[in-house]
Amino acid sequence: MDNKPKILAHLCCAPDALYVVGLLQASYLVTGYFYNPNIHPEEEYRLRLEETRRVARHLEFELVEGEYEVDRWFQLTEKFKDEPEKGRRCHICYAWRLNKTAEKAKELGIPLFTTIMSISPWKSSAVLNRIGRMTGRKYGLEFLEADFKKKDGFNKSVLLSKQFGLYRQNYCGCLYSWRTR
Repeated sequence: MDNKPKILAHLCCAPDALYVVGLLQASYLVTGYFYNPNIHPEEEYRLRLEETRRVARHLEFELVEGEYEVDRWFQLTEKFKDEPEKGRRCHICYAWRLNKTAEKAKELGIPLFTTIMSISPWKSSAVLNRIGRMTGRKYGLEFLEADFKKKDGFNKSVLLSKQFGLYRQNYCGCLYSWRTR
């Protein structure tokens, strides 16, 4: 029996999950949660989901798949479509996905949650951690704050994903970032 604390980790893509979930498994019993209605087009979403399933099988963790609520995501972000990367649109997107992760953690009886998004050099860990703390308080859960890009995390993720033969995307996932790549 594993006595490690349970954690629900929001997963955005397989390359980042391969590295970060591996790190988390040293201290936690990890359940992954793939909830990313921001990913566009749908073929890209399906590809990222399938690659994440592959990582879940390889690392042997449970993967919970959220709905692909792309229409709702567009409703939430459309008036911020001209914002730059890391702008208000991204903050709304982070908050929406972390809120859904906390809801799922509460539903599953997992008292701790996090996101692996902080591994990306295009994501602000300070913003993610602030939103995570607020969301955790809202649901009576603990949020594991992290900046997974530290200690060369992003580059380690790139190397591992190449070794594993994973598809690695070249944009965050949303239509707005896709157009600017």
